[in-house]
Amino acid sequence: MAKVTVIGAGSWGIALAKLLHTNGHKVTVWSIVESEIAMLRERHEHVDKLPGVKLPEDMEFTTDLGASIQGREVLVLAVPSVFTRSTAKSMAPFVTDGQMIVCVAKGIEEDTLMTISDVVEQEIPQADVAVMCGPSHAEEVGIGLPTTVVAGARSKASAERIQDLFMNEVFRVYTSPDMLGMELGGSLKNVIALAAGMADGLGYGDNTKAALITRGIAEIARLAVAMGAKLETLCGLTGIGDLIVTCESKHSRNRKAGMLIGQGYTMQQAMDEVKSMKEAMDEVQMVVEGVYSAKAALALAKKYDTELPIIEEVNKVLFADKPAKEAVKDLMIREKRPEHTQLEWES
Repeated sequence: MAKVTVIGAGSWGIALAKLLHTNGHKVTVWSIVESEIAMLRERHEHVDKLPGVKLPEDMEFTTDLGASIQGREVLVLAVPSVFTRSTAKSMAPFVTDGQMIVCVAKGIEEDTLMTISDVVEQEIPQADVAVMCGPSHAEEVGIGLPTTVVAGARSKASAERIQDLFMNEVFRVYTSPDMLGMELGGSLKNVIALAAGMADGLGYGDNTKAALITRGIAEIARLAVAMGAKLETLCGLTGIGDLIVTCESKHSRNRKAGMLIGQGYTMQQAMDEVKSMKEAMDEVQMVVEGVYSAKAALALAKKYDTELPIIEEVNKVLFADKPAKEAVKDLMIREKRPEHTQLEWES
């Protein structure tokens, strides 16, 4: 049995807390929001973000960050990506040398273009920082539906430690040394999922969705490989696997936000009858990571001189008031080209 604290009481943090408790570990959940902790203590259920998923009576909930970190073998960092740096900065004084931190949020920091694990390593250099991601919606993990993910770490031993901690008969964990590829796949797929949602909101069909997913993973892989990631990672669970579930699932916040945009929501109220993106995000009621990753993805594309047409159009829709339908049209009439430039013709 390990002593584990989940930092962040959102839907994913709560689902993983229940999973870890099921595996026999002593689990504490921390949140900065006092009312959230009060609700969890009273109800043993997150009625807002993961309703219907009951938590064990002996699970602990606290707002005391220092006490929740001290004496714990593993910390699972599950706050939204936009709060990663500030949370890590607060955690740093309490984290001991070699204490493991498993980052489970997905995103790229807009100002620095750093991945989540890079941010945590910068703020808490004494920690053993790892990541875990894959096609894994909290709503399904919370009720014990079969799920597969990947644990990535700097060392094989750390990855296997995470594998042992989380794996059971409904939660299979693979290992990988390619943390960069895993995190880029997990972050950039949220931007593609916004595009897929826009297509749904516009009333387009399965053909359009299939095109967005396949051309989307081509963009993600192109950038990731240029940055030093491995192509195999983008062809696996944390690449195409995560992209498929995020583009298709009813649980996907990014897809839902994109769908609202396709139905008429925009980043700014250009017309009276059009609602703002903020209202769309309020309706989703949780953090839409793709909105925060979109600008960072475009900046990375420029830095590494990589063409990302879908992600570029998503940015125009989000931040330049371009109609989603026009963005799709412009993607369709781009300059003609072969699907794979590396393949050679016989004649």
